[in-house]
Amino acid sequence: MVKKTGVLLTPSSSPLVMDTLPLRDGLSMAKRPCCSEPSTAITPPTMSSEPDDDRFHNDTVLESFLGVSDFNSINTSFDSLIESRSSDSDQHDLIQRALHLGSVLLEAGKRSDRKRSSFHNAIVWPLPPDLTIKVFAMLDTQSVCYAAATCSFFQKCAADPMCFANIDLITSVPKVNNAVVTSMIRRAGNALQSIKLGVLPPCTSPLFCSSEPLVYSIRNSTDASGVSWNDKRSRQGKESSILTRSCLNSLSGNGGAPGARLRRLHLFNIERMDNTALLASLSACPSLLDLEIVGLHVELRHTLESVGKHCPLIERLVFESSKTGRDDGLKYPTCNEFVRNCPNIITLALKGFKLQDYKARMLVKGFRKLKYVDFSTSYSFTGTFLRNLGSNGGGKHLEVMILRDCMRLKDIEVERFMGAVLAGEFKLFRHLDISNREGLASDGDWFHRCYSASFVPIKQLLEERPNFRLVAEFPKGSYVDVEQPMTSDLNSDVSLPYQLSSHASDGSFLMSTSDNSSDSDQG
Repeated sequence: MVKKTGVLLTPSSSPLVMDTLPLRDGLSMAKRPCCSEPSTAITPPTMSSEPDDDRFHNDTVLESFLGVSDFNSINTSFDSLIESRSSDSDQHDLIQRALHLGSVLLEAGKRSDRKRSSFHNAIVWPLPPDLTIKVFAMLDTQSVCYAAATCSFFQKCAADPMCFANIDLITSVPKVNNAVVTSMIRRAGNALQSIKLGVLPPCTSPLFCSSEPLVYSIRNSTDASGVSWNDKRSRQGKESSILTRSCLNSLSGNGGAPGARLRRLHLFNIERMDNTALLASLSACPSLLDLEIVGLHVELRHTLESVGKHCPLIERLVFESSKTGRDDGLKYPTCNEFVRNCPNIITLALKGFKLQDYKARMLVKGFRKLKYVDFSTSYSFTGTFLRNLGSNGGGKHLEVMILRDCMRLKDIEVERFMGAVLAGEFKLFRHLDISNREGLASDGDWFHRCYSASFVPIKQLLEERPNFRLVAEFPKGSYVDVEQPMTSDLNSDVSLPYQLSSHASDGSFLMSTSDNSSDSDQG
């Protein structure tokens, strides 16, 4: 083998061109220095000690400066230093440097104080991080945010997705915007289980059995400062405190992961959310069990179709119309599909809709697990759907029925239904609310109103169903006012219906009903 510059010849006489090394001293292949040659040995570079010297000098100067106890002398010395400068520019530069140094020291002091306080909290706080996260997970969203702002230890704990698994951003006046909702959903990630969102007016009664309207218009609202919505519109910029139709778009992000495990969705008075936005949100929530909609400008028919299509596991549906008495879009096929696709419904509340008797009957009898029904402020049915409700199918598991302010509800239909209850049907039934601001309709003349429940045999009802609760509040008195002139031997029994008929004193029952339904929903 013959060696030539840049070419390697093999016995097969096939030249292989080699990459030439960078030239050194005019040679294409430089000789590697020998370790024994001191002239060519490479000595490692020595690290300069200047940065350490500067840091030590700064530490010494700063320590001396902070050790000064006579602050008046600092003012005198600084004034003398300023006067020693001959030109205005030098004096100005010196003052600016002093201001900058002061601000740097101030920020350094604040940062060190926060760090020290955080370290102190981490030591004093009795719970380890995992238990702290569990505690934070039980707090409402606003309290978690407040806790995260106190120290870095709490901030790290609050960053865990479990702390935002149950997002509750319900406010009495508009305070939350889309960016806040998106941020919370992203923090929760795959751990997201519940979202409560929107504006809800103060209500003394539980939502399910409340007689107070929950529909609320932000345009007629005033906050604590007394500033109306119309006056505030001009002040609001990009970070407006108004939720829009896209506030739940992040449920579909990351391949739909945030909405995949969502179990509860409560939306209150989000005026800008329409059918398209709501249906898109529901399509991202296949595991939804609890849906509550109040005051949204969405139609009942489209909502039930979407729920039946995308949320087959749902157990609780509460829907209060934003346009009471004007939504008449629900059709028979929609009811049929909804009943067939959502067989696990336990709680059903459709308030403020034109719900005819045949539709109400299909819904009540179709859901075989149905326990709690609220058809308040319905302007269409007369109560004929109550006939034979407990036979052949659903209805026999009913426990609670709310029919408040149903304008066409007839007293004769209520009387027949109570007769069936006394006859032994509806063994689990324990609460009926037929209160009406306009009174019940009479059988013969719809304009002739009945303002009492005297047609209900109170004495027999108390004897056979002592735990039954009948709420019948009318403008001209309740059934207790009618039954009070009973004999003295029933006075002990009269106290029970009086307590049960009073809407205010019935709060404990209404709360327990709400809690029971919630527990059932979560099961």
